[in-house]
Amino acid sequence: MKVLVTGVSGQLGHDVMNELSRRGFEGIGSGTESSYGGLQDGSPVTSMDYVQLDITDSAAVKEIVESIRPDAIIHCAAWTAVDLAEDRDKREKVKAVNVDGTRYLAEAARETGAKMLYLSTDYVFNGQGTKPWDPDEKDYAPLNVYGQTKLDGEKAVSSVLKKYFIVRIAWVFGINGKNFIKTMLNVGKTHSEVRVVNDQIGTPTYTYDLARLLVDMIETEKYGYYHATNEGGYISWYDFTKEIYRQAGYSTKVTPVTTAEYGLSKAKRPFNSRLDKSKLVKMGFKPLPTWQDALARYLVELKKGN
Repeated sequence: MKVLVTGVSGQLGHDVMNELSRRGFEGIGSGTESSYGGLQDGSPVTSMDYVQLDITDSAAVKEIVESIRPDAIIHCAAWTAVDLAEDRDKREKVKAVNVDGTRYLAEAARETGAKMLYLSTDYVFNGQGTKPWDPDEKDYAPLNVYGQTKLDGEKAVSSVLKKYFIVRIAWVFGINGKNFIKTMLNVGKTHSEVRVVNDQIGTPTYTYDLARLLVDMIETEKYGYYHATNEGGYISWYDFTKEIYRQAGYSTKVTPVTTAEYGLSKAKRPFNSRLDKSKLVKMGFKPLPTWQDALARYLVELKKGN
């Protein structure tokens, strides 16, 4: 199987490439960089092919996908700077990446017959209530620019293609790049106390585990909408931080605060990021391990890189 992976310099794209390598598949990574040398911290990376690709360039997308003719496209590339997306001078760029680029890839997938898997987010929902969001829920009401563009990306895929995978994820962490865990570990080293919100509820997603599921999916014809995070129950960012420090052996005090008390954020954040993942099992996919187990494995990997 030949798979084109966008956004390989990000947390998920890199792990997807490594998962393809482990299975003996042919992965072609892409990104806006002129070359891709591996993880941002200098760790080893699989020696797979790489092509420079700006997904907002429709002609380039068409040309490269037609030349590669992949069996599947796993579309990890996205504008994910949620607060920066609120700036008026950035909105056209956010739309170009998350909506237009996604549409160009979907059109190229249609023309070449490639399977398309698009990564989306819990931010497509309104973030209210306490009921976990069903993957086939259509009651969308994004709270911010980022969420709206990811929803519009979903609509671009579903309007262009008859068959597709749309996989919504949340609270992502991986070895490559910045994430909440790395931030909390760094802050915990220099502060005796940290304030963390306790009224935003969801479940973390380890990109290493998610990559395995995504490759499982493209080996099937089980198209549709899915939710994928680690198992282990729903928690707050406060709960997550406490477990991060417990497993890392930190004595830093963690103080719970409300989102209103914390302040600072330009973009509204969802209070309810609970995603119902039961469809994965119903469709025969293996769920991800618990987030507690994922965190333990991730901390081990972080130590290897230091």
